[in-house]
Amino acid sequence: MKALVLTGVKEFEIQELPTPTIAPNEVLINTAYAGVCGTDHDLYAGRPGSAAAVPPIVLGHENSGVVAAVGSEVTNVVVGDRVAVDPNIYCGQCEFCLTQRPELCDHLSAVGVTRDGGLAEQFTAPATVVYKLPDNVSLRDAAAIEPVSCGVHGLDLLDLHPYQKALVIGDGFMGQIFAQLLQAYGVHQVDLAGIFDEKLKRNQEEFGVANIYNTTREAIPADSYDVVIEAVGLPATQAQAVAATKKGAQVLMFGVGPQEAHFEMNTYDIYKKQLTIQGSFINPLTFRDAISLVSAGKMNIGGLISHELELEQVQDFLDGKITGVSKAVVKLGK
Repeated sequence: MKALVLTGVKEFEIQELPTPTIAPNEVLINTAYAGVCGTDHDLYAGRPGSAAAVPPIVLGHENSGVVAAVGSEVTNVVVGDRVAVDPNIYCGQCEFCLTQRPELCDHLSAVGVTRDGGLAEQFTAPATVVYKLPDNVSLRDAAAIEPVSCGVHGLDLLDLHPYQKALVIGDGFMGQIFAQLLQAYGVHQVDLAGIFDEKLKRNQEEFGVANIYNTTREAIPADSYDVVIEAVGLPATQAQAVAATKKGAQVLMFGVGPQEAHFEMNTYDIYKKQLTIQGSFINPLTFRDAISLVSAGKMNIGGLISHELELEQVQDFLDGKITGVSKAVVKLGK
């Protein structure tokens, strides 16, 4: 089978690999689409994602496809099923798994991070992370279920109510996902701040965003929001998120920044406003919710996918040679 193998820092090779073998509890999947995201940029550059990727390895943790074979112990899917795959695999035995916080698992592994993933014509996954798709969810859209599920986890950590005003900072794919998710969760006003006029206007005109702010020339209103989602991961936008809060607000720090980065905040404001500042990591047990939101029409993720790539184009994309991307997926199935 053809696969895109990460062989070193910023080094890819197209290789012919043998068809993966499956354990009794695993599923072999013919890949249809694999999404490419910010985590892949980090892994390509030698930085860790949810865990470190050790070359040689096949990346691709946002995957959809068709079941090609199942192990002897698998009962939840059969050959021919259309599926999406949650990449994250938990040990089930550590302190965090045993206290219902599996996302913090001490022995976390992941398809496309610590084991070969979907940037290949076939890949394997434990049956426990393979989800059959409803008929009305396309395989193309299903390649973006994983980021939706990460957003669902973030919102599950917050206390959301219809009366709230919410702001999303960041008009990348995850920022746009959060703008839709907050509306799906019933928040009555969702605003979006970013740096690209076209994305901002499209989210206002097509996806229900109320107010938009291009932060290259406009200030975000201070002391104005009950909920702020920071989906960039830079010190400047993290500071903007805190400054935008009103009393009693919640801030979700979702954006992944450099490991050495810090931002300044006024600790008195945290005290006086009684702020909640919440981190969010991966997507524990939220995959079914994400699929249901897409199937029910609450999320238009297909409308956010802007580029369909071939395996040979992935390195150019990660090197920044393909521009104007909202969301890129790699087509592998025929």
